[in-house]
Amino acid sequence: MVGFAIGYTGGVHDRAGERRLDATWLAAEIAAGRGRVLPVWQDRNLIAGFPGASPTAAYVNGATAAALLGADPAAIFLGVADGGPVFAVDLSDRVEIEAAFGLGAYAEIRGLSALLPPGDAALLATARGLCHWHRTHRFCGACGSPTESREAGYSRACLNPDCARMHYPRLDPAVIMLVESFDPVRNRPVCLLGHNARFPEGVYSTLAGFVEIGETLEQAVRREVREEVGVSVGDVTYRASQPWPFPSSIMLGFRAQGVFALPTPDGIEVTDARWLTPEDLDAAADWEAEGEPLRLPRKDSIARFLVESWRADHRG
Repeated sequence: MVGFAIGYTGGVHDRAGERRLDATWLAAEIAAGRGRVLPVWQDRNLIAGFPGASPTAAYVNGATAAALLGADPAAIFLGVADGGPVFAVDLSDRVEIEAAFGLGAYAEIRGLSALLPPGDAALLATARGLCHWHRTHRFCGACGSPTESREAGYSRACLNPDCARMHYPRLDPAVIMLVESFDPVRNRPVCLLGHNARFPEGVYSTLAGFVEIGETLEQAVRREVREEVGVSVGDVTYRASQPWPFPSSIMLGFRAQGVFALPTPDGIEVTDARWLTPEDLDAAADWEAEGEPLRLPRKDSIARFLVESWRADHRG
């Protein structure tokens, strides 16, 4: 689609869920030296070739990987890739340079996925998200007792026998929407983009927000648009999704039909909002172009995908 892929969606590895309870197979693969490790350090991933134009995931292999896996009962089995099992191990308690094993440097992968091979970006994001979940769920939310990793990293069990509750990674669903309408004065189709208070100056993107309890996805789209910019929305159509493990969200992308009216930003989350024509988007710069008056979302984001797919539909 117009050369813009959605970041972290290129996972081609086999998650091999049936192997998560097969301790014998996992142990045999590790003993045979086929296990590889994607280490995580303080929510950052180990990247080879970074900084640089062609970064890749840095895998710990061989005896070093076997030693890491043997010493860490909480290692997370991510699945099978290139014929062998891949694990994530959280090394946040080590000195950073020692935890890199001379293979690369730790980096925040947000904004880096456009440079990574798609399969690497997906695996690294999964590793980061699961390590974060384990680190922040060491105690039972029901009784406060310690928990321990189970199912090769895909659950945690409360160690209090009177509770014994099982905990599983949770995702926070968030809707992200390209609102479209028609400007009768300019006689052109338009889309609505907003400047979030957290964005750098000049960056405008699609609106977004978390889904609330008891709410459908379509209702969330309409509520968020109304709350953030005061625009009414009718039909809502699903377009695509993006994993967003920063730390634990899934972005659900929509295109929404809005009533053409002057947007009224809430001034808290959204400080400005504009109806833009395809020609306006043609004149816009990329996220990285500092100083430009109108910049679009990063190229690896679902927001940019929604913008570009709308522009492609209305070009010419």
